[in-house]
Amino acid sequence: MNCWEILGIAPTRNRSEIERAYNQQSKFASAEEAVRLDSALQQALSEAGYPAADTPEAQVESARPEISEPAAADQVAPVAEARELSDSEHQVVREVVIQVQALLNDQHRSSEVAIWRAILCEPPADQPAVRNEIGQALEHQLRPLADNGALDAPVAGFLGDWFGWYELRDRLAREQNADQPDQEVAEQIERAQLQMTNFWPAVIGWIAALVILTALFGGFGG
Repeated sequence: MNCWEILGIAPTRNRSEIERAYNQQSKFASAEEAVRLDSALQQALSEAGYPAADTPEAQVESARPEISEPAAADQVAPVAEARELSDSEHQVVREVVIQVQALLNDQHRSSEVAIWRAILCEPPADQPAVRNEIGQALEHQLRPLADNGALDAPVAGFLGDWFGWYELRDRLAREQNADQPDQEVAEQIERAQLQMTNFWPAVIGWIAALVILTALFGGFGG
């Protein structure tokens, strides 16, 4: 992967865009991934025309923000205000879409709701109008994945709440409630099997005790 793929953006000479992509990715990067992100940031800035002296290690470290608490998982999508997005907001939409598409290529990370929150709940992506635009851009890709079970239920449920895809959210709730009786039946069967497992040794023990007692009393009678 080149530096742009690691950062999750298309090649650009916009320094603020590069650093914003770096900051987004670093929020949920492991220690090993953080090293690759640092290198990708320096390489991207170099390719964008910024001298290497502008990207010392201390500056790279200071560029990494502290991880903040994500927005509440049960926060539902408000009605988006009807207005035209600014150029900077359109750029945020494009960056979020690129990051989501990169996330979908990682089966392990795409199953973690916290990572989805870190991408989608980061201001200004959480603003109603921007959130609505992001939802429209991703719906054709994410809704089929959620419907056919390719996305884990917690992730699909979060997306349903976040983007206001209430039909998806309600369907997942119905399926979860439908599965509950089956789970209860399975637990009852497991308890019954455990009781049977404990029952037969006890029966065998009683039979053995009766045989011994019978033998003892028979010996006394003789």
